[in-house]
Amino acid sequence: MLSFFPSARLGRNLGAAVSNMGQRVLRPESMVRAGETPYDVVHDDGLVRLRHYGRQGNARQGTAPARYPVPLVIVPPLAINMLIYDWFPDRSLVKFLLLQGFEVYLIDWGRPRRRHAHYTLHTYVTELMPQLLDRVRGHSGRHTLSLHGWSMGGGLALCYQAWSGDTGIRNIVTVGTAVDGHANGQIGRQYAAANRVLQALRLDLRKLPPALAYAPGWVNTIAFKLSDPLGSARGYLDLLRHLDDRDFVSRHATQGAFMDHLEAYPGGVIRDWMYSIWLENEAARGYFSLGEGRVYLRDVSANLLALAGDRDTLANVHCCRPIMELVGSEDKTFRVCQGGHTGILSGSQAPGEAWRITAQWLAERSEA
Repeated sequence: MLSFFPSARLGRNLGAAVSNMGQRVLRPESMVRAGETPYDVVHDDGLVRLRHYGRQGNARQGTAPARYPVPLVIVPPLAINMLIYDWFPDRSLVKFLLLQGFEVYLIDWGRPRRRHAHYTLHTYVTELMPQLLDRVRGHSGRHTLSLHGWSMGGGLALCYQAWSGDTGIRNIVTVGTAVDGHANGQIGRQYAAANRVLQALRLDLRKLPPALAYAPGWVNTIAFKLSDPLGSARGYLDLLRHLDDRDFVSRHATQGAFMDHLEAYPGGVIRDWMYSIWLENEAARGYFSLGEGRVYLRDVSANLLALAGDRDTLANVHCCRPIMELVGSEDKTFRVCQGGHTGILSGSQAPGEAWRITAQWLAERSEA
């Protein structure tokens, strides 16, 4: 333990370090500072909830009312803890967007259980998304909307407009959204090789019963950490070095509240997404399979901003860039920002890069 602390500092602050460690281990929730931006729940079907961070939330925070008449709907990926969008008081995407003058809604996909294992990509795109966007329109009184999708959330937004032809979707922002899975470095090559093996064996995993593909939250937590094992280990070593710094320990607990509590993947969704992006790599050829049919990216007409992270190993720049050639949008922009798959959305560089770029781009396209 001494190797992690300067000896003089350890002697001076040992009491604080012991106290912080005890609270971090025994009562970590008391140190969490995420999820502090107020919101109202305007729809709740028992699984999916629709949050509104607009007028009422603005009043409670003392910020100005929305300047732009086009509400922004955040479409998260599945399996994600929603704290990532409101991670720290000084690093909250929803608070930042409110301060920029946007009325913000967020779709909270909830906590799927095994009884939801049969939910597929088709379920989310053609059933849940239309219902939720109707609720946004009814609540806001606005027909024209912008969508913001991180990771799989960007795929859901693209598929929704391609399927529905909803011309009321004026803008779509994708963040770290994979399109050409086989171009994703070593991970992409491994999936391409796995798909060749499956084809040689004449195995079609699309026929796998959804219940068998169901991934509980703890499995997703482990998989997420294994995507960057060195980073995970470094985080705990940094914690040991700074145990006497209460603010540092609080930030570590806040990060843990997200990283350690991911949600389940409905089996049908993960099966469909794996095929469209990673195994068959359908999206790179311009389409997604939804049930028995297909939706084509060329039918996406919304203005598009696509962001990719320069250190993203789960959806690298080469994996994200092909979206520019596949969508039918006339107004489309591709930008590379600092950060990995999580960092591009909520890392320390995000406010000055991805968030600033997003806000400026949306502001130019969100006037009446």
